Amino acid sequence: MKEIALPTPDGDARAFTFQPAGDGPWPGAIIFMDAPAIRPALFEFGERLARHGYFTLLPDLFWRAGPYAPINIKEVFADEAKRREAFGKLMGSTNPEKQLVDAKASLDYLAKQPEVKSGPVGITGYCMGAGVVMRAAGTFPNHIAAAAGFHGGRLATDAPDSPHLLAPKIKARVLVAGADEDAGFPPEQADKLRAALDAAGIDNEVTIYKGAKHGYTMPDLPVYNHDAAERHWTEMLALFDRTLKAKAAA
Repeated sequence: MKEIALPTPDGDARAFTFQPAGDGPWPGAIIFMDAPAIRPALFEFGERLARHGYFTLLPDLFWRAGPYAPINIKEVFADEAKRREAFGKLMGSTNPEKQLVDAKASLDYLAKQPEVKSGPVGITGYCMGAGVVMRAAGTFPNHIAAAAGFHGGRLATDAPDSPHLLAPKIKARVLVAGADEDAGFPPEQADKLRAALDAAGIDNEVTIYKGAKHGYTMPDLPVYNHDAAERHWTEMLALFDRTLKAKAAA
Protein backbone atom coordinates (compact mmCIF):
# COMPACT_ATOMS: atom_id res chain seq x y z
CA MET A 1 0.00 0.00 0.00
CA LYS A 2 1.17 3.49 -0.86
CA GLU A 3 -0.44 6.79 0.12
CA ILE A 4 -0.51 9.35 -2.70
CA ALA A 5 -1.73 12.87 -3.40
CA LEU A 6 -4.39 12.52 -6.08
CA PRO A 7 -4.62 15.69 -8.22
CA THR A 8 -8.18 17.00 -8.65
CA PRO A 9 -9.50 20.37 -9.85
CA ASP A 10 -10.36 21.13 -6.21
CA GLY A 11 -6.91 20.30 -4.83
CA ASP A 12 -4.92 17.21 -3.95
CA ALA A 13 -7.01 14.39 -2.50
CA ARG A 14 -5.70 11.72 -0.21
CA ALA A 15 -5.69 8.33 -1.88
CA PHE A 16 -4.05 4.93 -1.63
CA THR A 17 -2.70 2.54 -4.24
CA PHE A 18 -2.25 -1.22 -3.99
CA GLN A 19 0.07 -2.89 -6.46
CA PRO A 20 0.19 -6.61 -7.24
CA ALA A 21 3.40 -8.55 -6.77
CA GLY A 22 5.49 -9.29 -9.84
CA ASP A 23 5.74 -7.45 -13.10
CA GLY A 24 2.93 -5.39 -14.58
CA PRO A 25 1.16 -3.80 -16.18
CA TRP A 26 -2.08 -4.92 -14.59
CA PRO A 27 -5.75 -4.07 -15.15
CA GLY A 28 -6.86 -1.06 -13.13
CA ALA A 29 -9.51 -0.98 -10.43
CA ILE A 30 -11.00 1.69 -8.17
CA ILE A 31 -12.71 1.20 -4.80
CA PHE A 32 -15.26 3.84 -3.79
CA MET A 33 -15.57 3.84 -0.01
CA ASP A 34 -18.54 3.54 2.31
CA ALA A 35 -19.64 6.18 4.81
CA PRO A 36 -17.53 4.98 7.80
CA ALA A 37 -14.54 6.50 5.97
CA ILE A 38 -11.00 5.37 5.25
CA ARG A 39 -9.88 2.65 7.65
CA PRO A 40 -8.09 -0.72 7.79
CA ALA A 41 -11.09 -2.67 6.48
CA LEU A 42 -10.88 -0.77 3.19
CA PHE A 43 -7.13 -1.29 3.04
CA GLU A 44 -7.84 -5.01 3.29
CA PHE A 45 -10.14 -4.69 0.29
CA GLY A 46 -7.43 -2.93 -1.70
CA GLU A 47 -4.88 -5.56 -0.78
CA ARG A 48 -7.24 -8.38 -1.75
CA LEU A 49 -7.93 -6.87 -5.16
CA ALA A 50 -4.20 -6.36 -5.69
CA ARG A 51 -3.47 -9.99 -4.76
CA HIS A 52 -5.96 -10.97 -7.43
CA GLY A 53 -3.99 -9.06 -10.05
CA TYR A 54 -5.46 -5.54 -10.11
CA PHE A 55 -3.62 -2.27 -9.65
CA THR A 56 -6.09 -0.72 -7.22
CA LEU A 57 -6.80 2.88 -6.26
CA LEU A 58 -8.75 3.86 -3.14
CA PRO A 59 -9.58 7.59 -3.08
CA ASP A 60 -10.66 9.26 0.14
CA LEU A 61 -13.98 10.89 -0.77
CA PHE A 62 -13.89 12.86 2.50
CA TRP A 63 -10.57 14.57 1.80
CA ARG A 64 -12.19 18.01 1.60
CA ALA A 65 -13.03 17.78 5.31
CA GLY A 66 -9.33 17.92 6.10
CA PRO A 67 -7.29 15.34 8.03
CA TYR A 68 -9.30 13.11 10.31
CA ALA A 69 -8.47 10.30 12.68
CA PRO A 70 -9.69 6.80 11.86
CA ILE A 71 -13.20 6.29 13.18
CA ASN A 72 -13.56 3.84 16.05
CA ILE A 73 -16.42 1.86 14.54
CA LYS A 74 -17.54 0.06 17.70
CA GLU A 75 -17.47 3.24 19.78
CA VAL A 76 -19.33 5.32 17.21
CA PHE A 77 -22.04 2.76 16.53
CA ALA A 78 -22.65 2.41 20.27
CA ASP A 79 -23.33 6.14 20.76
CA GLU A 80 -25.75 8.02 18.51
CA ALA A 81 -24.32 11.42 19.45
CA LYS A 82 -20.79 10.33 18.56
CA ARG A 83 -22.09 8.80 15.37
CA ARG A 84 -23.69 12.08 14.28
CA GLU A 85 -20.57 14.02 15.22
CA ALA A 86 -18.24 11.65 13.39
CA PHE A 87 -20.23 11.40 10.19
CA GLY A 88 -21.76 14.88 10.05
CA LYS A 89 -18.61 16.76 9.09
CA LEU A 90 -17.34 14.04 6.78
CA MET A 91 -20.58 13.45 4.90
CA GLY A 92 -21.12 17.19 4.65
CA SER A 93 -17.82 17.57 2.81
CA THR A 94 -18.98 15.68 -0.27
CA ASN A 95 -21.94 15.29 -2.61
CA PRO A 96 -22.62 13.57 -5.94
CA GLU A 97 -21.03 16.38 -7.95
CA LYS A 98 -17.83 16.38 -5.88
CA GLN A 99 -17.72 12.59 -5.97
CA LEU A 100 -17.75 12.69 -9.77
CA VAL A 101 -14.84 15.15 -9.68
CA ASP A 102 -12.93 12.64 -7.57
CA ALA A 103 -13.99 9.74 -9.79
CA LYS A 104 -12.71 11.51 -12.90
CA ALA A 105 -9.44 12.33 -11.13
CA SER A 106 -9.10 8.66 -10.16
CA LEU A 107 -9.68 7.50 -13.73
CA ASP A 108 -7.18 10.06 -15.05
CA TYR A 109 -4.59 8.93 -12.50
CA LEU A 110 -4.86 5.28 -13.48
CA ALA A 111 -4.65 6.17 -17.17
CA LYS A 112 -1.25 7.80 -16.57
CA GLN A 113 0.33 4.97 -14.58
CA PRO A 114 2.76 2.72 -16.51
CA GLU A 115 1.86 -0.11 -14.11
CA VAL A 116 -1.75 -0.05 -15.33
CA LYS A 117 -2.88 -1.60 -18.61
CA SER A 118 -4.34 0.90 -21.03
CA GLY A 119 -8.07 0.93 -21.58
CA PRO A 120 -11.18 0.91 -19.37
CA VAL A 121 -10.99 -0.14 -15.71
CA GLY A 122 -13.20 -1.85 -13.15
CA ILE A 123 -14.85 0.03 -10.30
CA THR A 124 -16.54 -1.18 -7.14
CA GLY A 125 -18.30 0.74 -4.38
CA TYR A 126 -20.01 0.21 -1.05
CA CYS A 127 -22.89 2.03 0.65
CA MET A 128 -22.59 5.58 -0.71
CA GLY A 129 -19.83 4.30 -2.97
CA ALA A 130 -22.36 2.20 -4.88
CA GLY A 131 -24.05 5.42 -5.96
CA VAL A 132 -20.68 6.80 -7.05
CA VAL A 133 -20.17 3.65 -9.13
CA MET A 134 -23.46 4.04 -10.98
CA ARG A 135 -22.99 7.77 -11.59
CA ALA A 136 -19.38 7.33 -12.72
CA ALA A 137 -20.31 4.50 -15.09
CA GLY A 138 -22.93 6.71 -16.71
CA THR A 139 -20.79 9.86 -16.76
CA PHE A 140 -17.49 8.37 -17.93
CA PRO A 141 -18.67 5.38 -19.96
CA ASN A 142 -15.59 5.05 -22.17
CA HIS A 143 -13.34 4.66 -19.14
CA ILE A 144 -15.24 1.98 -17.22
CA ALA A 145 -15.74 -1.61 -18.39
CA ALA A 146 -17.02 -3.22 -15.19
CA ALA A 147 -19.07 -1.56 -12.45
CA ALA A 148 -20.06 -3.24 -9.19
CA GLY A 149 -22.00 -1.79 -6.26
CA PHE A 150 -22.87 -3.41 -2.94
CA HIS A 151 -25.40 -2.49 -0.23
CA GLY A 152 -26.04 0.85 -1.86
CA GLY A 153 -29.21 2.85 -1.39
CA ARG A 154 -31.45 5.13 -3.45
CA LEU A 155 -30.09 3.83 -6.74
CA ALA A 156 -33.47 3.91 -8.51
CA THR A 157 -35.87 6.47 -7.10
CA ASP A 158 -38.21 9.15 -8.44
CA ALA A 159 -35.60 11.85 -7.87
CA PRO A 160 -34.54 13.76 -11.00
CA ASP A 161 -30.90 12.80 -10.36
CA SER A 162 -31.50 9.14 -9.52
CA PRO A 163 -28.52 7.05 -10.70
CA HIS A 164 -30.68 4.64 -12.70
CA LEU A 165 -31.53 7.43 -15.15
CA LEU A 166 -27.95 7.25 -16.43
CA ALA A 167 -28.47 3.69 -17.66
CA PRO A 168 -28.71 4.67 -21.37
CA LYS A 169 -25.20 6.16 -21.16
CA ILE A 170 -23.52 3.20 -19.45
CA LYS A 171 -21.25 0.88 -21.45
CA ALA A 172 -19.91 -1.21 -18.56
CA ARG A 173 -21.11 -4.58 -17.38
CA VAL A 174 -22.97 -3.93 -14.13
CA LEU A 175 -23.36 -5.92 -10.91
CA VAL A 176 -25.47 -4.53 -8.07
CA ALA A 177 -26.21 -6.53 -4.92
CA GLY A 178 -28.37 -5.12 -2.16
CA ALA A 179 -29.46 -6.62 1.14
CA ASP A 180 -32.95 -7.82 1.99
CA GLU A 181 -32.76 -6.11 5.38
CA ASP A 182 -32.04 -2.67 3.91
CA ALA A 183 -34.83 -0.14 3.53
CA GLY A 184 -32.60 1.98 1.30
CA PHE A 185 -32.76 -0.53 -1.55
CA PRO A 186 -36.05 -2.42 -1.42
CA PRO A 187 -37.09 -4.95 -4.11
CA GLU A 188 -39.01 -2.33 -6.08
CA GLN A 189 -35.83 -0.28 -6.45
CA ALA A 190 -33.92 -3.34 -7.59
CA ASP A 191 -36.63 -4.05 -10.15
CA LYS A 192 -36.58 -0.46 -11.37
CA LEU A 193 -32.80 -0.43 -11.72
CA ARG A 194 -32.77 -3.78 -13.50
CA ALA A 195 -35.48 -2.64 -15.89
CA ALA A 196 -33.55 0.53 -16.75
CA LEU A 197 -30.36 -1.42 -17.42
CA ASP A 198 -32.22 -4.05 -19.46
CA ALA A 199 -33.91 -1.35 -21.54
CA ALA A 200 -30.50 0.18 -22.24
CA GLY A 201 -29.12 -3.19 -23.36
CA ILE A 202 -26.62 -3.35 -20.52
CA ASP A 203 -25.16 -6.71 -19.44
CA ASN A 204 -26.26 -6.62 -15.81
CA GLU A 205 -27.12 -8.52 -12.67
CA VAL A 206 -29.16 -6.74 -10.04
CA THR A 207 -29.94 -8.85 -7.02
CA ILE A 208 -30.66 -8.74 -3.30
CA TYR A 209 -28.77 -11.04 -0.95
CA LYS A 210 -31.09 -12.87 1.40
CA GLY A 211 -30.40 -12.67 5.12
CA ALA A 212 -28.00 -9.73 4.71
CA LYS A 213 -28.13 -6.26 6.26
CA HIS A 214 -26.89 -2.93 4.98
CA GLY A 215 -23.09 -3.00 5.25
CA TYR A 216 -22.78 -6.79 5.00
CA THR A 217 -19.39 -6.75 3.24
CA MET A 218 -17.49 -4.87 5.93
CA PRO A 219 -15.68 -7.08 8.48
CA ASP A 220 -15.42 -4.26 11.04
CA LEU A 221 -19.16 -3.53 11.14
CA PRO A 222 -21.63 -5.31 13.44
CA VAL A 223 -23.77 -6.20 10.39
CA TYR A 224 -20.95 -8.13 8.69
CA ASN A 225 -22.19 -11.32 7.05
CA HIS A 226 -19.39 -13.71 6.11
CA ASP A 227 -21.35 -15.69 3.54
CA ALA A 228 -22.73 -12.60 1.82
CA ALA A 229 -19.33 -10.90 1.91
CA GLU A 230 -17.59 -13.87 0.32
CA ARG A 231 -20.34 -14.11 -2.27
CA HIS A 232 -19.71 -10.48 -3.15
CA TRP A 233 -16.01 -11.19 -3.65
CA THR A 234 -16.72 -14.21 -5.83
CA GLU A 235 -19.20 -12.37 -8.03
CA MET A 236 -17.23 -9.12 -8.27
CA LEU A 237 -13.97 -10.84 -9.15
CA ALA A 238 -15.74 -12.97 -11.73
CA LEU A 239 -17.16 -9.81 -13.32
CA PHE A 240 -13.78 -8.07 -13.32
CA ASP A 241 -11.92 -11.13 -14.62
CA ARG A 242 -14.22 -11.86 -17.53
CA THR A 243 -14.38 -8.18 -18.48
CA LEU A 244 -10.85 -6.93 -17.86
CA LYS A 245 -8.53 -9.92 -17.83
CA ALA A 246 -10.22 -11.67 -20.74
CA LYS A 247 -9.91 -8.54 -22.85
CA ALA A 248 -6.29 -8.10 -21.80
CA ALA A 249 -5.51 -11.68 -22.77
CA ALA A 250 -7.25 -11.26 -26.13
